[in-house]
Formats: sequence, C-alpha cells, structure tokens
Amino acid sequence: MATEESHLRSHAVEDYAKAIYVLETRGSEPVSTTALAERLNVTAGSVSAMIKKLAELHLVTHTPYRGVRLTDEGRRTALEVIRHHRLLELFLAEVLEVPWDRVHQEAEVLEHVLSSELEQIIAEKLGNPTHDPHGDPIPSAEFEIEEAETRSLADLQAGDAGVFVRVSDSDPEMLRYLGDRGVTPGSSLEVLERQPFGGPVFVRFGADVHPLGGELAQAMRVEVSR
Repeated sequence: MATEESHLRSHAVEDYAKAIYVLETRGSEPVSTTALAERLNVTAGSVSAMIKKLAELHLVTHTPYRGVRLTDEGRRTALEVIRHHRLLELFLAEVLEVPWDRVHQEAEVLEHVLSSELEQIIAEKLGNPTHDPHGDPIPSAEFEIEEAETRSLADLQAGDAGVFVRVSDSDPEMLRYLGDRGVTPGSSLEVLERQPFGGPVFVRFGADVHPLGGELAQAMRVEVSR
C-alpha cells in the first residue's frame, strides 16, 4: 500500500509540474492557484496543499498571494514527463495507428510509467522526432525544448496567412473535426473573413474554406508569414 501511495504522489507531482510549465509558457507572471485549479480540475485547497509539497521538494518557489514558478529542477521534472507524453502520443499514432484524437488520453496514463530505457527505444524507433501528432515540440533527451513563436488563429485578421503548426490536444471533438476535414499541422492557411461578435473565422486550407468557431480558432496556433 505504501508503494502504491508513493506512486500516486509521484504521479500527482509530475502532473502539477507539467501543468505549471504549460501555464508559465502563456505569460510572464507567476502561476496562480486559481489557474492551476482550473487546469487540473481540482479544488483550490488541493492546489495549496500540493504547492506546499512541491516547495518542500524544491520544485517550485512560492510567493504568497502571487503564485508559483518552477525551479530548475521543477522545470526538468516537467520537461521529462512532457517528453514521455509527446513521444508516446507519436508512437501511438504512427506505429499503432491510434487516431490522433485518442492518443492524448492514453499518453496521460502511460507517461508516468515509461522507463528511461523504453523512452530511448521509442525515440530511436521514431527517428528522434521533434514534434508530436498535434504539432507540439518534443523536449530533447537533455530536456531542452524549442518553442517557436506562434499566434492563435483567433487573433489573426482577414488577409493574414501562415502555417497551422499546433493545436491543443485537450478536446478530442476538436481534433476529430479537424481530422475529418484534412486539417493537420503543416497545413498552409489564409484567413478570409472574421465574423463579428465572436462569430466564426473563415479560413482557406488549400482549395477548401472552413468556418472555424471561436473556441477552436483559439486552440489552433499559427506561424504567420504575412
């Protein structure tokens, strides 16, 4: 029982480190308790208790009433589990041919139990890839990561063009919608029209034009060329 509880605590630590890392990349301010609670779908009390544990493990620095930041060790922990997750997603999609809208949930479970040896085998099998099926960069074996400058499709204006490079993998229905229309990372696009008051964005991908709702457009990231 003690071993099982230890594993559960370790999984929780990794989940929190990963969540803090993702939220840190979205802004320059410390990550708030509220933001963490919303991302992990837990109570503020649970977050406060875990932050105390993470601080004791020297994975975060905590400023009362401001939020938390990862330490160097915390960032390494986060990038290690992110590397596991994104390698597993790509392995499931390319080798086992699991649909890209299902790999996230499977990888969420497997990322915590993947050994370093199996991680290396998977990476070599895949040719040491740099991106997962959703376009997210895969940290290197040295836990370094290259985050390219991107913009949300929801922020682009009519006439803007670029390449769709990544999409949030948190909503399988969004991924199925894009996949059914042949819209995947690497697709060139041009914004044709934006409807007012939160209406859809009309975007050309190749010869096809698709209306994309605000929530979906917000989840899609673009490297803008003009």
